[in-house]
Amino acid sequence: MTTPNMNSEKTATTLPEPSQAVAEAAVMGDQTFYGKSHFHHMLRVERKRTERSRKPFLLVLLDLSALTAPAPHQEMLEKIKTVLISTLREVDIRGWYDHNQTIGVIFTEMVSTDVNTIERIIHKIYGRFCQGLDTEWVKKIRISFHVYPETNGGVSIKEPFNISLYPDLKKGNLTERISMTAKKMIDITGSAVALLLFSPLFLMIAVAVKATTRGPVFFRQERLGLNGKPFSFLKFRSMYTDCDNINHKEYITRFIHDKKSAAVKPGVFKLTGDPRVTPVGGFLRKTSLDELPQFINVLKGEMSLVGPRPPIPYECELYDIWHRRRLLSCKPGITGLWQVTGRSSTTFDEMVRMDLKYIHEWNLWLDLKILFMTPKVVFSGKGAY
Repeated sequence: MTTPNMNSEKTATTLPEPSQAVAEAAVMGDQTFYGKSHFHHMLRVERKRTERSRKPFLLVLLDLSALTAPAPHQEMLEKIKTVLISTLREVDIRGWYDHNQTIGVIFTEMVSTDVNTIERIIHKIYGRFCQGLDTEWVKKIRISFHVYPETNGGVSIKEPFNISLYPDLKKGNLTERISMTAKKMIDITGSAVALLLFSPLFLMIAVAVKATTRGPVFFRQERLGLNGKPFSFLKFRSMYTDCDNINHKEYITRFIHDKKSAAVKPGVFKLTGDPRVTPVGGFLRKTSLDELPQFINVLKGEMSLVGPRPPIPYECELYDIWHRRRLLSCKPGITGLWQVTGRSSTTFDEMVRMDLKYIHEWNLWLDLKILFMTPKVVFSGKGAY
């Protein structure tokens, strides 16, 4: 058995409907071994439970691909499952993470997920395998572990999410893959056309920014994209150079946590009356023209035309566990559902719920509706992010 690396690996599979999966579950004595779809469903249930209770859980994956290649041997798989189940508690959830390839075990009701606790669990499984399985089998089983939430205590995001914990979020069936391909083509075509049409405006804005203040034309800022992956977010520079962001951090903290603060304008991520903003920058912000370079981000594949707002890393330090779901399975967008339905009256929690609603109910028609509604919202001057 391969010694587990303390850095979790990143894999992804799909989530069929849980109702299909119940029939796949195999009962071995008093223990149930779930099929792939129901195991993914249970993993999703445990994530939601942790978001409410804040009690972490541990996902252990046993990769049997080296053992079962080129084809799985059912008698061997049943023997591995029997030996594994004998080491587990009744409250632990076991099943196929990837059918006939990877076994998953969700250790619930964890008092602690520190390194020592995890090592004891891994060594217990390893010891039982050594006792009950052929030595050559054990050598080919690869093990990894993944803790949810990804950080103990806080929810700071220092690296992309470990998608091994979210296999249900990947688009799997043919219809979904075709729709996602169509969305990608719309993004590429739409951003390329927009950059071509707005190229004279780009030049005029660049000249205005350069002529009025010293510094670069573009403002680059690290934002978090799909699955928490950082990227360089582009805007026309609307502030003086070498400005600190302490005031904005304080504002965002109040916006996310002090939901009834009179100092916070609902739905707006920018400070009003910000002294860092230049005269030209104020006009660009009011008209949302400072957002035009984001079409470059879309063309590069870092963003989409429609999607959740891309957060700044220090915002994510303030997120509750459930807030982070808005960064999963969907690229951030130039515009989105909350921007066109409540951008001037939306609290942070309501904004996240709308992002999650968009992710859950996404289809191409919804994207088109949002795109058609965006110009009206922009021209009405109801704020920007």
